[in-house]
Amino acid sequence: MYSVYWPWVFALLPLPLLVRWLPRVRQASITTIRAPFLQDLFGRKQAQLQQRGRWLNGLPWLLLLLAVSRPQWIGEPMPLPIEGRDLMLAIDISGSMEQKDMLINGQAVDRLTAVKKVAGEFIDRRVGDRIGLILFGENAYLQAPLTFDRATVKTLLNEAAIGLAGKSTAIGDSIGLAVKKARETEDNNRILIVLTDGQNTAGAIEPLKAAELARAESLKIYTIGVGADEMVVNSFFGGQRRINPSADLDEASLRRIAAITEGRYFRARDTEELEQIYELLDELEPLAEEEQFYRPTDELFFWPLFGSLMTLWLTLWLRRL
Repeated sequence: MYSVYWPWVFALLPLPLLVRWLPRVRQASITTIRAPFLQDLFGRKQAQLQQRGRWLNGLPWLLLLLAVSRPQWIGEPMPLPIEGRDLMLAIDISGSMEQKDMLINGQAVDRLTAVKKVAGEFIDRRVGDRIGLILFGENAYLQAPLTFDRATVKTLLNEAAIGLAGKSTAIGDSIGLAVKKARETEDNNRILIVLTDGQNTAGAIEPLKAAELARAESLKIYTIGVGADEMVVNSFFGGQRRINPSADLDEASLRRIAAITEGRYFRARDTEELEQIYELLDELEPLAEEEQFYRPTDELFFWPLFGSLMTLWLTLWLRRL
């Protein structure tokens, strides 16, 4: 649509009439200024000149004001690019994740099932972020590269199976793989969330060394230790005893990894704590702002300015006929 940026400029439209009829201005112009074109305006031939090109007299001034008012053509709204995060999830699918010490709706489930539920909801909320997925056990695999297709990432997470990558746990390799992928992207708020229930028992790179590499690539790491602290199991002789199913969880290393990269370590002993952790991650790494729009604007002042100059020249030419 057409618009003018300074519409108040048109308040100056009657200015030539004020100058023409104000006695003092007219008298000062006649007695102090000697110029041929003013003599034409106020001299003896004024009545004759008014008959020639009368319809053009005010047009140059009107077009000049139109040019000064900055006419614009405003286009259709266009979306601005959303600045989100490159967020990689590294999920442990080693054999220990089959421990059923988590609850969903009162039903005991294994750790990976609980992670799928909570992490899936987290993925749904991360609108505007590029999400990637790494699954690791004895080896680390890139299951989904960084993408805006959150639905596909969530599907691939739900299809993950315990033991698919081996029974051991290669935390360092999962971080190293994330660092490798981070090098292929621009420095754009790169985040890695590592979720595990054990300690590093496999892989070619030590977790702390991998964390140093992550820090060099400005990759912030949040670590999550998952698993209950206490669980009641049946004993061999028919009784019950309490055990710590998370005895192998290396919390010290997970804290150190997070500290090296200026991230944080979290402990998820049940599904509720895991949900709270992912909600806190939303606060620590806010979602991208809602989509914004802008209207492309083209300046059109040169057209009325050119018209003003041409009509002024035409008016002067007609008066000299």
